[in-house]
Amino acid sequence: MRIKDLCPDERPREKMRLRGAKALSNAELLAILIGSGMDGKSVTEIAQEVMVRAGGKLSLLAVMPLERLITQKGIGEVRAITIAAAMELGRRALEESAFLSKRSIHSPEAVYEIMIPVLKNLDHEECWVLFLNRANFLLGREMICSGSLESTLVDTGKILRRAIEKQSSYVILVHNHPSGSPLPGPADVNQTEVVRKALSAVEISLMDHVVIADDAFFSFSEERVGHP
Repeated sequence: MRIKDLCPDERPREKMRLRGAKALSNAELLAILIGSGMDGKSVTEIAQEVMVRAGGKLSLLAVMPLERLITQKGIGEVRAITIAAAMELGRRALEESAFLSKRSIHSPEAVYEIMIPVLKNLDHEECWVLFLNRANFLLGREMICSGSLESTLVDTGKILRRAIEKQSSYVILVHNHPSGSPLPGPADVNQTEVVRKALSAVEISLMDHVVIADDAFFSFSEERVGHP
């Protein structure tokens, strides 16, 4: 069935205008981005095929390599770039919302909420630092290294410089485990102690080191695995 054969209020654009974005399925919203059908397929059918290729999950579509998306029949380079741009805008909106929340950080759950928009679904490790003032309010955050803590040495000197520049009272280390398990390894434990001792020398406290997997985290300060 072609889009023009549908009732007006069932066409994705018209449906969104009449009922609002929340009334549309993921495939229908994706169809709006794709724009039009081709090769005898409606735009909705193409969008549904893309969602099937992503396992039915937007989170997997968001990290699908551009090269793979381009090869999907009915997509091509221009449409693939449009979809990737929309996914990135959504990720940034979620990240901005979490980061701009005006509250103090007192728990690893709060750290998880702030950092999961950045770290979710990555296929590599990233190590970040959160800088807090005396009242535990977030002064800023910065990625320190990308790779693996076993293969990439965390720049402790850089952490010290940034913490001093921001007049931080506390620092929280955060990194992700793409494996899906938040349990720390020997390299995580060793690096935590190195950073803790270095910060202590300038009277700044390492409040916590939180290891994040997509659906769980481990807190060094509380020595426990938690779930959001």
